[in-house]
Amino acid sequence: MAGVSLKCGDCGALLKSVEEAQEHAELTSHSNFSESTEAVLNLICTVCSKPCRSKTESDLHTKRTGHTEFVDKTSEAAKPISLEVPKATDESQEVVDASGSSSQPQEMIAPEVDKKLLEELEAMGFPTARATRALHYSGNTSLEAAVNWVVEHENDSDIDEMPLVPVNTKVEAPKPSLTPEEMKIKAQELRERARKKKEEEEKRMEREKEKERIRVGKELLEAKRIEEENERKRILALRRAEKEEEQRAREKIRQKLEEDKAERRRKLGLPPEDPAAVKPSASVVQEKKTFLPVKPVTKVEQMRECLRSLKQNHKDEDAKVKRAFQTLLTYIGNVAKSPDEEKFRKIRLTNPSFQERVGGLKGGIEFLELCGFEKIEGGEFLFLPRDKVEMAVLNSAGSELNSAIVNPFFGVL
Repeated sequence: MAGVSLKCGDCGALLKSVEEAQEHAELTSHSNFSESTEAVLNLICTVCSKPCRSKTESDLHTKRTGHTEFVDKTSEAAKPISLEVPKATDESQEVVDASGSSSQPQEMIAPEVDKKLLEELEAMGFPTARATRALHYSGNTSLEAAVNWVVEHENDSDIDEMPLVPVNTKVEAPKPSLTPEEMKIKAQELRERARKKKEEEEKRMEREKEKERIRVGKELLEAKRIEEENERKRILALRRAEKEEEQRAREKIRQKLEEDKAERRRKLGLPPEDPAAVKPSASVVQEKKTFLPVKPVTKVEQMRECLRSLKQNHKDEDAKVKRAFQTLLTYIGNVAKSPDEEKFRKIRLTNPSFQERVGGLKGGIEFLELCGFEKIEGGEFLFLPRDKVEMAVLNSAGSELNSAIVNPFFGVL
């Protein structure tokens, strides 16, 4: 079977003729061509009659115009390819017509197009040559058809070249199915419909943006309210703990002063003061207190007492105690912020850094156990199970630690 195309051995492109092969070689520097029995595709769009030479080109045409139906005329256009290099002809050479008689070459001029449509296209920013070509090849029917043709052929190499037709040839535009008046009305309807659609889309987008803005605003306000409420509760709890701690410190100082006073009286040989004479109402107060119900010791009080014991056990090591409190606050804060992270809920007791900061101080491990930590794996680790994480306990522990760090009276006596 004779070859119907030339195939480039370097890139696999199919070419219809020797001229196309020469152009391909000039553009790509490919030189390995051979005859092929595979015909170059000739897909014709049934809507606008645009020819497409490949599936990729037809897909691109469909994407641009929405035209999906093509007629495959590959077999009709396929014919044996001639390998002879065409001879260059002089433009002034005589043209032989179908009857065999010769005639002089015809003069070529730009085709006549609708001037109003041409002016509208130029006003839209299209060059004169491109606008003329679009009107000529779209049938000179309407502005919409010309614009669609420009969109479809915007990648053509000759799109900005003025089209030429023989001077005596009149290319009649296909007669539109609508009268000029009907076309104007139809064009006005299309413009009005497009304008309304655009306005509706803009309104819809504006509504969506407003809804999103309101939703985000509500979420921010709610998050801010929750944060302020938590901060208020934390400050109130901190102030209450500080007041209680100050009251206990004052009471201990008062007791210490009473003891010093009694010691001085003893050294001076004076009789001890009669407590009943000094404070006649003390017994009454004590009697009233005995009638108050005894409240059980809460976990918060246990934590506070544990921290007080830790500080009293290391009176001469204020820096070390403060570092221990800060380290405990870091452990508790990490668990409160990321309760699902196991690395924050598991502490190796043999870790040198942990031993130096917390484990080596009496009361440090006991405080973590009050927060819910348990010894596992033979006492090698402290672990807080996820289901035993109580945010209220962690918050209370954080408040107690913060009070112990900033309160100068904490654990004084």
